Amino acid sequence: MASLRQQIATTALTLTKFRELMRRMQENRPQDDLSIIKKAYDFSLKYHEGQSRASGDPYLVHPLEVALVLAEMKMDPVAVVAGLLHDSVEDTSVTIGDIGKEFGEQVAHIVEGVTKISKIDFATREEQQAENLRKMMLAMVDDIRVVLIKLADRLHNMRTLEHLPPERQNKIAQETLEIYAPIAHRLGMGKIRGELEDLGFRFIDPVGYEQVEKAVNARRKQGEAFLAKVQQTIKDKLKEAGIQAQVDSRIKRLYSIHKKLQRQRIAVDQVYDLCALRVVTRSLQDCYAVLGIIHNLWRPVPGRIKDFIAMPRPNFYQSLHTSVITEDGTPFEIQIRTEEMHKMAEEGIAAHWKYKDGPVSAQDEQRLAWLRQVVEWQRDVSDPAEFLSALKVDLYPEEVYTFTPKGKVVVLPRDATPIDFAYTIHTEVGHTCVGAKVNGRMVPLRHKLHSGDIVEIMTQPGHKPSRDWLALVKSSRSRNKIKHWLNLHQRERAIEIGRKLIDKEARKYRIPLKEIKDEDLLKVASAYGLGKVDDLMSGIGYGKYSARQVLARLLPAGPAAVAESGGERDHAGDSWEQGKPGGIASVVRRVFGDHNAITVKGQGDMLVYRARCCNPIRGESIVGYITRGKGVAVHSANCPNVTNLLYEPERRIEVEWARDESTPTAYPVKLTVFCDDRFGMLKNITGVIGDAQSNIRNIAAHTSNSQASVEVVLDISDLKHLEQIIAGLRKIPGVHEVQRLQKI
Repeated sequence: MASLRQQIATTALTLTKFRELMRRMQENRPQDDLSIIKKAYDFSLKYHEGQSRASGDPYLVHPLEVALVLAEMKMDPVAVVAGLLHDSVEDTSVTIGDIGKEFGEQVAHIVEGVTKISKIDFATREEQQAENLRKMMLAMVDDIRVVLIKLADRLHNMRTLEHLPPERQNKIAQETLEIYAPIAHRLGMGKIRGELEDLGFRFIDPVGYEQVEKAVNARRKQGEAFLAKVQQTIKDKLKEAGIQAQVDSRIKRLYSIHKKLQRQRIAVDQVYDLCALRVVTRSLQDCYAVLGIIHNLWRPVPGRIKDFIAMPRPNFYQSLHTSVITEDGTPFEIQIRTEEMHKMAEEGIAAHWKYKDGPVSAQDEQRLAWLRQVVEWQRDVSDPAEFLSALKVDLYPEEVYTFTPKGKVVVLPRDATPIDFAYTIHTEVGHTCVGAKVNGRMVPLRHKLHSGDIVEIMTQPGHKPSRDWLALVKSSRSRNKIKHWLNLHQRERAIEIGRKLIDKEARKYRIPLKEIKDEDLLKVASAYGLGKVDDLMSGIGYGKYSARQVLARLLPAGPAAVAESGGERDHAGDSWEQGKPGGIASVVRRVFGDHNAITVKGQGDMLVYRARCCNPIRGESIVGYITRGKGVAVHSANCPNVTNLLYEPERRIEVEWARDESTPTAYPVKLTVFCDDRFGMLKNITGVIGDAQSNIRNIAAHTSNSQASVEVVLDISDLKHLEQIIAGLRKIPGVHEVQRLQKI
């Protein structure tokens, strides 16, 4: 009986959702044939029967909610049907072929693009994430409805994230903030981006979310009353001027406030655009007329007037922004745009994507131009970490608007340099760049460009990119072009060095070179998992394998032959020496103690040290980088230098934390606490650190304008210990942010 009641309740819930979906579709697309949606609902009902979500709801609720989000975007029936079926291939016995037969090739093609690749086994989660994103990017170029369904899917998953375990919540929320919200931003979908960011923030940093929410709620009532008064003043003035417009108010989103507080290190009271008004006009001329009226009413804040109509953002967002101050000193922001601009700001590419009205518009093609560039360069990037790192950089908003001497606008990321500008113009201009003039004045290549700069690049035929440029450039396009050039030329050099080292080692042990054949070298390369002799030679050149080790493998008698020739034991990486205590690394460890507790996967007694630029601690994801003559430098996977260092993928080596934790290790970690300058704050901070059983090595405080920053160096045992302390510090009233400084 209970089972029957549950079945009736389930049917009633899904039927209610379906009716809501059909009502929304009939409102938004009254001319379309919606029978295919009913067919897709019946199909999903059949194959998802008996399945439920972590929340306990029937599984079909999720595809219905995804379809509802798409219906709210005014998407066509094909997209809505694909949304209803997007999980059927992954979670039921249905195949892409079945969907093609029932609903047509177009629906099948979109569902295939949306379907994850979870059935394939990957070595790491990072590799799986990179591969999923690659597939999605390729499918997006072919049909943008793929990414719109992915965004709708992610939005509903984020709305119901509280039903998953904390670890899963954190991973999904992090991916949402790093990948999906920026994709929504780049496609101009402000409404979805805002909700994704706020939901991600809530799960990634619950303490920070609660603090910002509390601060905003404390000011909400006063802010809403203030906005209502200002709103009426503007409406009256516009009526006098004969301008028809809609005036709305809003409080800034929590995640946007949080990012601004972090970036500018200010209190909520100092956020100019916490309260904002939006004026939506009938025409472009009215936008500028409204701006004049506003500036006559209140005094504008210098440097806060932005004309995104004349110069749209890269995602084609258009609006006039101005910040003004009232007579009593209250600052607020006003955004002015036309109805069409407002629609584009809220819905982005979804607003203009009409599949029954002919080909894609020129503006939408431009909107996807960045995506095509991503797809082009990602084909050459094999390393998942590098792909994800570059993609995250490419997805972030671009903010600097520069000009060529002929007046062409060149849009670049914030803090971009003349090198970025040169590579944006053309790859060869970038490669041969030797200098730059900004606004007619010579500047160094590390100079940071600002909006409005007129940039002239100076080139020299035959000039080559420098490895140091990787630390200067900000755009993924520039970094990719430089890495590609370096990989090509550094590899050639490494192969040459590798052959010379083999030659030198062979002569040292009086081994005739004619005895070393390419077939024998190929066998050794295969033993290392390499496909070509050149791969082996470049590995020797980069320092990944020693020439003596390779030579020993070539000799019939193995390592004994080298020993009889008077040679010493091979360096720490030799296969026959694995696990033995000999070698220089052991001497170093006997003298200094094995405090780092890091080992190289699959290698013996290699000399390993923690890089000082990021000081990784136990529990963090780490990556090894073979240095010339110093052993293996171990960096945190999040270290900014990793992106720059790993332009030579062959010098990367897998490392891991040693399993032996019998001897506790204390790692020095530097934290900066940004907080209010109030009585007892230092006592609260040291109290949290003391309660967490951590020793303070050094502490210093700096104050300015009732704000303070406290720098403290602690002894930390592992990543969990550090996270516990940071969480405790963030809970202290008056603490705005806690940052870990990598370099001590």
